[in-house]
Amino acid sequence: MSDTHPRRRREATAAGAAAALAAGAYALAAAARGTLPGAGPAAAGVRDVAVPFRTHLWDLAHGTTPGDLLFNWNSGYGAPFLPDFFGYLANPFYWPTVLLPRSAGELSVLLTTLLGIAAAGALMTHALGRLHPGPARLRALLAVGYALCAWVLDEGVANPAWLWGPVSLPLLLLAADWCLHERRWATGALCVAAAWAGNLHTAAAATLAAGLVLLIRLAAGERAPARTAPALRTWARVLGRAVTMTAAGVLIAAPVLFVALRAAEDAQPALLSTVTGEPPGPLDRFAQLLPGAPGAPALPDVAVGMLGLLLVASLPFNARVRARERIAWCVLPALAGLALASRPDVLRWHGLVLPVAGPYRAGFVLSGLLVLAAWVCLSHRPRPPALLGGAGLVLLLAAVAHGRPALRAAGWPGTLAALAVATAALWALERLHARPRATALVTLALACAVFGGAVRSAYTAGGPAQAGGADRSAVGAAHRALRAADDWPRSRADPGPHAFTANDALLLGGQGGGYASEQVPAATAQALHDLGAGWSLAGRRTLSPEDPVGRALFGVGTHLDDGPAPDGFTPRHAPAPPLVTVHPVGPTDTASVWSRREALLGSAVYDVPALTPVGGPAPTPHGGSGWSVPATPPGSAGTVLAGTCTPGSTAYFHSLWFDGTVSGLGTTYRSAGSQPVTAVGVRLLGPVPADGRVEVVLRASATGPVPARPVGCLRPGALEAAVARLTAGGGAAVTTGGHSVSAVLPAGSTGTAVLSVPAVRGWTCSSGGPYAAPRPVLGLIGVPLEAGASRVSCSYRVPGLAAGTLVGLVAAGVVALVAAGRWYRRRATGGRATGRAAVAGDESAGPATGGDEKAGPAPAA
Repeated sequence: MSDTHPRRRREATAAGAAAALAAGAYALAAAARGTLPGAGPAAAGVRDVAVPFRTHLWDLAHGTTPGDLLFNWNSGYGAPFLPDFFGYLANPFYWPTVLLPRSAGELSVLLTTLLGIAAAGALMTHALGRLHPGPARLRALLAVGYALCAWVLDEGVANPAWLWGPVSLPLLLLAADWCLHERRWATGALCVAAAWAGNLHTAAAATLAAGLVLLIRLAAGERAPARTAPALRTWARVLGRAVTMTAAGVLIAAPVLFVALRAAEDAQPALLSTVTGEPPGPLDRFAQLLPGAPGAPALPDVAVGMLGLLLVASLPFNARVRARERIAWCVLPALAGLALASRPDVLRWHGLVLPVAGPYRAGFVLSGLLVLAAWVCLSHRPRPPALLGGAGLVLLLAAVAHGRPALRAAGWPGTLAALAVATAALWALERLHARPRATALVTLALACAVFGGAVRSAYTAGGPAQAGGADRSAVGAAHRALRAADDWPRSRADPGPHAFTANDALLLGGQGGGYASEQVPAATAQALHDLGAGWSLAGRRTLSPEDPVGRALFGVGTHLDDGPAPDGFTPRHAPAPPLVTVHPVGPTDTASVWSRREALLGSAVYDVPALTPVGGPAPTPHGGSGWSVPATPPGSAGTVLAGTCTPGSTAYFHSLWFDGTVSGLGTTYRSAGSQPVTAVGVRLLGPVPADGRVEVVLRASATGPVPARPVGCLRPGALEAAVARLTAGGGAAVTTGGHSVSAVLPAGSTGTAVLSVPAVRGWTCSSGGPYAAPRPVLGLIGVPLEAGASRVSCSYRVPGLAAGTLVGLVAAGVVALVAAGRWYRRRATGGRATGRAAVAGDESAGPATGGDEKAGPAPAA
């Protein structure tokens, strides 16, 4: 016990050094680029996800948003928020950033990133020591490579919520070590719970990796000390503890798990091809092991620095590592790498849920396994022949990877220099291991090399600063404009169709249709899609309508349109019906986007002409499903469709999946449709001339579909009359809570009350009777009115939350009982041992002989 405190101080110092080196290297690289996280490949993720969701967290904490933790009134015209909180904001390093100003979104993301990197480095330093004993300062250097692995730099910084994954892996490795030594079951369960609550999908990958490491350690002959039981009984005991500990921890996180699973069931499905892309080739996979260069797209980024790579390559030649252990630690990372490059295994590593922002969200576990293998080699002090063998393998890897995105000609000098420095330093450490002062100097030099390599990797992965990000002053101006126009819940203030980011409604406030998330409900995406709004990412990013009828359907009174400098937007206003309107019961025509819109308006407002091909390559008609427009040959004017509308009306075109150029009535725009990934919403063509003829020219990039009735002509004054009628018969007084809405209806209202909110699962409504699930009306919430109904009320409950909370509380109670029982037994055992020692001491002392005997020295502590 005498060296416990110095050992703990050394351990804490090494962990702090790893945290400081890793976070400092990233911060220095960001400062050198003059950018915040994600200036390169990760820029879109930071801009579209991290900053808007952090800003919404700030609004929640300060009470400046109409929604709450359960429901988000800002995005998608009303969407569940708790699944998004668990997916994007459960990383606890996010939470302190609400103390910063609202406008400090990018700074908050940077701080969250730095805290995640630092924590990952510190915890991995300690986890390596539990795998094999060895110098703490060398463990810290390998941990820096893990904390700044290529996955963190290329993928993790795009969404700092994912950085809880690199923190979770060493945490779970420590829990697995406690299982191996049959101790701290309750603490391990809490570590598992923390990993799963912080980020569900990275936790699934980290748990799988920690389980594999535990199996390797058991297979290599490690087991709890002072045990004499046969190996089979040891295996059963250790694995039993691991399984029960993991199960208890996961069940404590059941609120997160249950809510996430139900949200995944309801979410707009992702297309596997749009997430994973084409499988990478073998050389591209091997090239990703090399540090210091940005990786090719659609590849797991796994580089851990030259020190780690050299040690992994030296492991097969290190005879000081037992053959069984050496083989296991060479095979495990190789199999993990192959699994990550296989589409079915991508699903397994991600807990059977496809990530929207990249197919390799679990790639950090491979980096962790490489660092563990590197430490197995380093802790056994590789001899010079082993180091030379490893250096030869690295050179061979660099040679076969030459010309790949991970290693261009300009990268050779840095690669060779890093390899030479790492090889020389490891050789010196082996030769001088008996001379502490010389070893310290070599370690310091190696630390400088590792820090420099980390800065270089972070700088290169970030790439040069890219234009296109939102101007801070323009974002502030848009936020102020929406706040000034806020009239919720009488009408909505939509930040679209102008877009700074994919989640402007979270960034700017207001109540818009734009929404990008892995948890976008399919009901939300389909409702907006059917009513003429666009989408991308196969519906996992929805867009606000771009025409006045589409905005009126959702009660939008103010919206931001594209406008001139300096801010790039222009606020526009229009009358809007209330959030709750009343409609008669009757059949609904859903044949086209125009008829669906008229059904919700309760009035005929469009002329929908039957178009006829009059020029260019002839399209192929498919009846009610639309036309197939052939690709436009070079030099051709394109396919011409013509029809007739009321003179003076305004023509709109719904190109939907069409990919090409649309021209008509003085307007030309690019339609970038791609079924089913990108849908283009209803767009303005222009005023119909006096002869009533509408001609549309389609120049198709490739043969593609167009709806059967793509043109709708809005008759003059028809929309205004429809809005006035809906306002007169709609909710006279609409009130909303964080996840509820109610409205007072005109006396004698009959039919169905329709809320301009997508009918996602979890809503229950009443018009005077018992609460029940609503009846969707064209994707929106519909409430059949009871006789004499004068009020309608709806409330939202998060699916899975109640059951998950109950399970989590029970599991937490079980873990608490186990911990209390263990504490009581230890206290009782300690008390009995103290009592026996006191009795033994009294008996050995014998009778008192007087005060002339000299007392002996006190026993050493």
